[in-house]
Amino acid sequence: MSHLSERPEKPVVGVSMPHESAHLHVTGAALYTDDLVHRTKDVLHAHPVQAAKARGRITALRTGPALAVPGVVRVLTAADVPGVNDAGMKHDEPLFPDEVMFHGHAVAWVLGETAEAARLGAAAVEVELDELPSLISLRDAIAADSFHGARPVMLTGDVDAGFADSAHVFSGEFQFSDQEHFYLETHAALALVDENGQMFVQSSTQHPSETQEIVAHVLGLPSHEVTVQCLRMGGGFGGKEMQPHGFAAVAALGARLTGRPVRVRLNRTQDLTMSGKRHGFHAAWRIGFDADGRIQALDATLTADGGWSLDLSEPVVARALCHIDNTYWIPNARVAGRVAKTNKVSNTAFRGFGGPQGMLVIEDIMGRCAPLLGLDPTELRERNFYRPGQGQTTPYGQPVTHAERISTVWRQVRADGDVAHRRREIAAFNAAHPHTKRGLAVTGIKFGISFNLTAFNQGGALVLIYKDGSVLVNHGGTEMGQGLHTKMLQVAATTLGIPLHKVRLAPTRTDKVPNTSATAASAGADLNGGAVKNACEQLRERLTRVAATHLGANASDVRIVEGVARVLGGDGELAWDDLVRTAYFQRVQLSAAGFYRTEGLHWDAKTFRGSPFKYFSYGAAAAEVEVDGFTGAYRIRRVDIVHDVGDSLSPMIDIGQVEGGFVQGAGWLTLEDLRWDTGDGPHRGRLLTRAASTYKLPSFSEMPEEFHVRLLENATEEGAVYGSKAVGEPPLMLAFSVREALRQAAAAFGPAGASVELASPATPEAVYWAIEAARRAGEDDAGAAARSGAEASHRV
Repeated sequence: MSHLSERPEKPVVGVSMPHESAHLHVTGAALYTDDLVHRTKDVLHAHPVQAAKARGRITALRTGPALAVPGVVRVLTAADVPGVNDAGMKHDEPLFPDEVMFHGHAVAWVLGETAEAARLGAAAVEVELDELPSLISLRDAIAADSFHGARPVMLTGDVDAGFADSAHVFSGEFQFSDQEHFYLETHAALALVDENGQMFVQSSTQHPSETQEIVAHVLGLPSHEVTVQCLRMGGGFGGKEMQPHGFAAVAALGARLTGRPVRVRLNRTQDLTMSGKRHGFHAAWRIGFDADGRIQALDATLTADGGWSLDLSEPVVARALCHIDNTYWIPNARVAGRVAKTNKVSNTAFRGFGGPQGMLVIEDIMGRCAPLLGLDPTELRERNFYRPGQGQTTPYGQPVTHAERISTVWRQVRADGDVAHRRREIAAFNAAHPHTKRGLAVTGIKFGISFNLTAFNQGGALVLIYKDGSVLVNHGGTEMGQGLHTKMLQVAATTLGIPLHKVRLAPTRTDKVPNTSATAASAGADLNGGAVKNACEQLRERLTRVAATHLGANASDVRIVEGVARVLGGDGELAWDDLVRTAYFQRVQLSAAGFYRTEGLHWDAKTFRGSPFKYFSYGAAAAEVEVDGFTGAYRIRRVDIVHDVGDSLSPMIDIGQVEGGFVQGAGWLTLEDLRWDTGDGPHRGRLLTRAASTYKLPSFSEMPEEFHVRLLENATEEGAVYGSKAVGEPPLMLAFSVREALRQAAAAFGPAGASVELASPATPEAVYWAIEAARRAGEDDAGAAARSGAEASHRV
């Protein structure tokens, strides 16, 4: 077993425990960025001036009326920026634009003594626009050839030969929706300047180092004059990876110009209308199968709705291409990706980061093609799994490690869910109920873990041991409720060999751990856990030498377990607190900076080849639904999941992540329906679903009535921290099982073997139209049979 994955005696990792801030969360004592305003004196409040057109050139911006509003202190415009007027890493997102690019685009910010004064001041600012043509829908952008960014192509094998060898060839299109993050805490930042002009920014950000970088270049400062701290987030899901930077820069600019703390906190409507979403996609595809239903060739084009600027759209598309195979070996493939430029908010990272979109395309294809091939969808999926020992690689050339786990989790979930027996029950139920049908589907996932950009796969930590034996851990990851800090506490305690209560975690700050990567790509525990472990190993090595001298032994024979240093095979021991005090008096350094870089990664973005992922996470889910034939309304009766997290660092945290990810995925696929005004009226481009009253989120009523989650056992991942695997993003794709179960239930209203197309999100309305299509297929079959019978009688 590798040094990184090996666990010591009596580890704290692997123990189920609640989230380290759970008590604070449920009692309301947990502090978030905006809560700090009430602990800060003389805070000014910022409010955006939002344009009410989808696109237009600003011809006049009159701020005088705002300054006449009582309580308004200043209006921030482009003229106030001392550095670079841009809030993006691609330099295509002006903080104060001269051209409005989407409905709700902020063109100025008003600072007021109160939030209400700032709001009234923003309403008083006069903005004149020379309105320009806009593209709102993805299809309109494709038709207009409106694209930006790279256009990668993934190619493997001989696609033309693959189609020539195919017994069955199908083609189709599929467009599916974007998704709103709807984190509980909206975007927030609080900035203040000290007496030396140093900028300190509290930000609800998944990427403090990048927030620091953007704030610094907007203010024209070097990074060492800007410190960014993230105490915790009330959810992020990727929406706070890139997009907090501009809001933090507004707060910092206001603080710099006024000398007073400035708060930016979006209300829910502002957050919905100003922040990016999960990318909606359009897919055009052609697929070939042999006579046994095995994939021979795939030719597809995936188009992401990038919105008005690039943001993270290029890597999102890249990851979509890298996941279009999901669990299936595709020997010949040509998949092209592109980013459409539309006049909507700039779409961004969202849990799965393009992986769900790519995987949804192939799962939709399998669900649609199975009946056309005369196969049960479960059987079609099984026949195309990656197989161990076959030398199979992904379409981008990476070997699929532990491919046997695809079948293992598949078999386990079918056994746990008693799938064979329940299918017989469902068949009997459907035969007896003409207006209500049930469906049960099993789907699997294979998700690559690491950032596609190799340089991002690094993490840092700073661990401090104080004279009394207490330990403070700083690391570069951010806590958004996912339990990263809990796992890091467990990693530190395990590595040092001390009880958990000895360790505390500090808020994430750029002046403690520099140049960190975003807490994203499900790599937070891998990268920061590796760095924390590295720092603690340095400290443990120093302390074991001290203990060895004290106990008269060799350092290699000393073990620190449960807070006591002992010699192997000996009687001597030294308590942790005494050991630390002894080390201090011997002038042994009691702090260490840790670092970790993921090894074995290589990627060529131009040829779209390489091994961009450290490993793959696997999972399988079986979902059963019941659908009403009159309304399309449905309920999820039961879900069974088996998911691979390696050797879990914290099982309770991981099971919670699996459950939460699954429900969020089910929301994207079945409920959450973003709507935009695509008409030519005065509100063109306006987001219509701008509140929880119009944007349907999963709630208790959408939870499965039975929900069983099991972590795969005996699944140690070599070369990962304490043998664990990532958990944040992969479970979201397990929700494909719900969508495929809905497809099967809708198909049950029609003739056997009917292929059903299902929109995404599969809202009750969409399910109803799928049911109607299945019924029409049955009527068409009956009509054809009647006509055939009449012709036969005539011939006789």
